[in-house]
Amino acid sequence: RTPTPRPPQGPRGRMEKVTGSISAVPAPVAAARNSAGPALHDGYMSGFGNEFATEALPGALPPGQNSPQVCPYKLYAEQLSGTAFTMPRGSNQRSWLYRIRPSVQHSPFVRAQHTAKSLLSSFEGLEPDPNQLRWRPMPLPESASEVDFVDGMHTLAGSGDAGSKSGVGIHMYACNKSMGKRAFGNSDGDMLIVAQEGELSITTEMGIIGLSPKEICVIPRGIKFSVALKTPTARGYILETYKGHFALPSLGPIGANGLANPRDFLYPVAAFDGGEDEPHEIVNKFCGRLFSATMVCSPFNVVAWHGNYSPFKYDLSHFNTMNSVSFDHPDPSIYTVLTVPSDTPGEAIADFVIFPPRWMVMEKSFRPPYFHRNVMSEFMGMVYGKYDAKEGFLPGGASLHNCMTPHGPDAETFEKASAADLKPTYFDAGLAFMFETSSILKVPPKALDASWREKDYQNCWESLPRLFTPNEA
Repeated sequence: RTPTPRPPQGPRGRMEKVTGSISAVPAPVAAARNSAGPALHDGYMSGFGNEFATEALPGALPPGQNSPQVCPYKLYAEQLSGTAFTMPRGSNQRSWLYRIRPSVQHSPFVRAQHTAKSLLSSFEGLEPDPNQLRWRPMPLPESASEVDFVDGMHTLAGSGDAGSKSGVGIHMYACNKSMGKRAFGNSDGDMLIVAQEGELSITTEMGIIGLSPKEICVIPRGIKFSVALKTPTARGYILETYKGHFALPSLGPIGANGLANPRDFLYPVAAFDGGEDEPHEIVNKFCGRLFSATMVCSPFNVVAWHGNYSPFKYDLSHFNTMNSVSFDHPDPSIYTVLTVPSDTPGEAIADFVIFPPRWMVMEKSFRPPYFHRNVMSEFMGMVYGKYDAKEGFLPGGASLHNCMTPHGPDAETFEKASAADLKPTYFDAGLAFMFETSSILKVPPKALDASWREKDYQNCWESLPRLFTPNEA
């Protein structure tokens, strides 16, 4: 029998997850934590990359050691390593989980034949395409068909191969069904989720994360999670990295503060499914393929955990935006929220960049993003509103400008910006973002042939006139 929870107490910053009954989470989780206390999504710990200690039952964390002969409450101790044991201490990531049953209790994995057929993690055999590409919003599932988060994932682009831990995958999700007694774990890499439409409640092994548009969530490699919908439908974007982990970018001469501040990253406090054992399906993404197994109980049975390897969320409205206050549009790297560094200093495996509401005061300058060719590949998405460099780039849509593929403002934007009154302007008409990677991205045939791809996207530059005046500077 699960002991009755008590209010948060104790030294060393220990926290307890206490929730009311919420239909958006699996019933046993709600029942196990049904007590007076803060609302479901009030219980977070803050601080990017901190060492956390959290217990849903008082005294569940063993004092002074990680793996005692017998754990409190007769729990099982399990270490989850996100980096090799011998990584330098400053970059070592791992957590200790204290759970009702160990993760090893599952049936043999078999290939999942009817799940996420449009999800890829190996791109070596795909044909390259150097063209500018753009997609309208990916259609939401029709009400007659039930599609959960896993089955609703579709790959738009990627590089490398998950099996060799090299490259990235870029996906979208569109779903209208909660996962229920189904959990997903990704052995291939970390997943950064950008919510675009609809609200999610993500139950993870470490606790519960609420995700709404204008927020992001990162779920590191190997951590199981289940997505429940709090709205009839949901859609968003996923950046999957096959090597490394997300980090805050270096600030350099900006100083000690600015961009995404560490204190604004939120990590879940422990919450567990303490109901009777009920079989759950575990879907494991492994070397780009999906496998299915049955676990004898809920995988969300972690009563306490400590460490620094955990999912987290971030509200993009907290981003401390920097911009030019004199002239010229700055390089978009000034808007980097998170980065996955490579072995080459300054070159990222992947960057997550946003174009948030901001003041634009540059004098004698073309204020929208400039015409550009980039050694990095740029995949863009739109959370809401409009993008200041393009007409027709819709929320839920996407574009890809690959390595050295020319891109820039369309003809209409160029004409308006070239004649605009350069008074100080506050741009708050939309929120666009970019997944930027050092990899050359390939697009699978299903994404190229999708009915929602704009086959005439290149025409947006067709009417740019020749303005050259050789006798007049």
